[in-house]
Amino acid sequence: MSAGLAAPAALARTRPGIAADLLDRFPPRPVADRWEATALGRDELTARLLAPPFTIGAPTMVPQRRRALARFLDWLSQFPGGTWQQRWEASGASQDGQLSWRPGAAQWLVDTGRATASASWLEETITYGFGQMVYADALRPSLSWLLSCSVSFPLTVEISRLRDPAGFAELRARAAASGLALTGQRGVVELVAVLVAAKGGLVADITVGDCLELIETRSGISASQGGRKSGTSFYQVLRGMGLFPAEAPATLRMINPLFQGQLSPGELIDQYALACRPVRDLLVDYLEERRPGVDHTTVRALAYYLGKLFWKDLETHNPGIDSLHLPADVAAAWQQRVMTRTLPLAASVGEPATAARLSATNALLAIRAFYEDIAHWALEDPRWVPWAVPCPVRVDRRAVAKERQHRQSRMDQRTRERLPVLPTLTDTAVRRLADAQALLTGASAAEPGAVFTVGAVTLRRSQQPGTTARVTALDPDTGRLRDLARAEEAAFFSWAAIEVLRATGIRVEELTELSHHSLVQYRVPSTGELVPLLHIAPSKTDIERLLVISPELADVLAALLHRVRDADGAVPLVIAYDRGERTFLPPMPVLFQRCVGADQRPIPAGTIREWVTDALAGTGLTDASGVPLRFTPHDFRRIFATEAIMNGMPPHICQLIIGHKDINTTMGYKAVYPEEAINGHRAFIARRRELRPAAEYRTPTDEEWEEFLGHFERRRLELGDCGRAWGASCRHEHSCIRCPMLRVDPAQRGRLVEIRDNLLARIAEAEQKGWAGEVEGLKVSLAAANNKLAQLELADARRRGAADLGMPTFGDTATRTITVTPAAGGAR
Repeated sequence: MSAGLAAPAALARTRPGIAADLLDRFPPRPVADRWEATALGRDELTARLLAPPFTIGAPTMVPQRRRALARFLDWLSQFPGGTWQQRWEASGASQDGQLSWRPGAAQWLVDTGRATASASWLEETITYGFGQMVYADALRPSLSWLLSCSVSFPLTVEISRLRDPAGFAELRARAAASGLALTGQRGVVELVAVLVAAKGGLVADITVGDCLELIETRSGISASQGGRKSGTSFYQVLRGMGLFPAEAPATLRMINPLFQGQLSPGELIDQYALACRPVRDLLVDYLEERRPGVDHTTVRALAYYLGKLFWKDLETHNPGIDSLHLPADVAAAWQQRVMTRTLPLAASVGEPATAARLSATNALLAIRAFYEDIAHWALEDPRWVPWAVPCPVRVDRRAVAKERQHRQSRMDQRTRERLPVLPTLTDTAVRRLADAQALLTGASAAEPGAVFTVGAVTLRRSQQPGTTARVTALDPDTGRLRDLARAEEAAFFSWAAIEVLRATGIRVEELTELSHHSLVQYRVPSTGELVPLLHIAPSKTDIERLLVISPELADVLAALLHRVRDADGAVPLVIAYDRGERTFLPPMPVLFQRCVGADQRPIPAGTIREWVTDALAGTGLTDASGVPLRFTPHDFRRIFATEAIMNGMPPHICQLIIGHKDINTTMGYKAVYPEEAINGHRAFIARRRELRPAAEYRTPTDEEWEEFLGHFERRRLELGDCGRAWGASCRHEHSCIRCPMLRVDPAQRGRLVEIRDNLLARIAEAEQKGWAGEVEGLKVSLAAANNKLAQLELADARRRGAADLGMPTFGDTATRTITVTPAAGGAR
């Protein structure tokens, strides 16, 4: 086994957690010290390897096999040992999968006079002889040696032909039936061949521990060392063959390094490499104290706030700091830094850019709670007393309340933008699903290499043979290979997710946990009627609830069940990973599941978010700022609450349906609409009129009404409008050009220029003829005309230079008519 890699017996000690537990329950088979083939003498072994079934092909290949085997055995025989495996271990070559031992072996053959050929030819010959020994089970290289071997030889072909032809034939059939692509099928056979070569025996002799050892060994070999790609499909295929006991795990995804499991408080804090050990221990003790009452997501957030944003930042800017009692200037500087976050280098300026940290308030509140908790605990437990110091964090409660109001406003605006386009989203999802299904049907009916057309799309069926789970076609225009089966799968589950989310308002985590067990029914005692219900398992608030299934939702759930059922009519059990709690859930028949490789897996929440976003791609919908509109699963939850309450559902009933502990949270989900303010204002005016004297609201006479309308008609002037109040007379004796109440119409700018030019001509004439009094009056009018022109220029410049904030101008607002479609069940 190569240096730096743990031996199989030590794997459980080097990889704690789930992998260690599995290796303890399912230990790998040890490599035997002696077996029949490796104990054969040289002559007997040579005779076996030069006879069928080892020799195939042309008879002229036998001398070449004999020479290669003889050269390798010559070199290996010099090392001590009672078997060929022991000599192989003693040679040191078993520690090197890169085959760097071959030049030394070739040189030894030349130095001892056993060969006179070139070194490169001898190296190839030795490799050929070594391969024959492995195929015949005379040598069993370690898993690490085989997985990191940099020279390719037909291990898979020869092992499957010579060791267990029937077992490998069944393995290939199972891999093809599992839906794996050709490359995945070859990978399964290759890894199983490695296990047979390293452990001996047949395919049926492979154990769960062998698979675990292979995965663990492979994880320690980098790609630069020749390591193969990761994946556990080979385990799923072997399990499907019925080789493993019933208690064997359904999947080995849990030993993937990406699924590291829950980290302890010490491991969470040690991620930030704190220099002050006493403070590090204090933070660990604090998290240990808080952990029983909060979930793991909260523990990770506290570790980030306390370890990364607080103490690590203080150590970076104040080396040697070792006390929580911070000077005022240090605390103020830290609080200023935590309000912003550093962005990647801006290419335009070449300096780091900063932006406001959205979680700054949460960080400040967490640090303040940290100090207050220690002060409170110090009253009962003396170990906290040395750390009980005044809190340096000052939180402006008015600023916090203002931030919450702004956040609520942003959420309301987001809901108001997305509620009107929800029908467009659902229609687009239905259309995408129909198009994807039509393309998949057309491609499945077409012959490999044939061109087929569905609607306005023309594709060429891929000539590569595949499986029913992978149907590909080439786009002749772009040259892009399209996986039509995967596209149809994404379209179906995005449609199903959108329909379930909009009909129930559940969280996306609850959506991914919907299972066959979630479908229950209730019999009404009085009528005996069966009411279908959807059971929502406890999630964020640990509150379970039952929702009535509408006929539309029943159709969607029926489509989901029909799709995920296996050949026996049962929904497969899959193991989901809770990314919040960092744990694997028990096997469940979840509805949102798909086949990945040979493994049936639940669809994660992140994938559903991507699919929902993709459903809007190409619609051209944008928000108020012109950015393409983006839906998230939580938007459906807010839309559901808004629609339910606006259509008459009592808020406390809506609270129970969507699973909130506090009704104020539910009311925060409900967006405020303009018509609510309008209706409320109208109701207020009606109530005010009932209280005020009726004489104030008498009907005006015809003369009064004509006089009122005539006032506005008389306000229209040559250059625009007069702004004087109703009932007021003109105070400037109709000298409108000088009057500040004149509102010049921009369309009359040309006429105003003509008036200015006329004034200039009249002033010149008056000066020529000596009319001094006339000149003075005309100059006053000229100054007023120039002032009016300057105001028009300024207004025009402001209009051209203003940024488009998505807000209408006064003129636009005054001419807009809002039409509100009455809600179902009555007008609003």
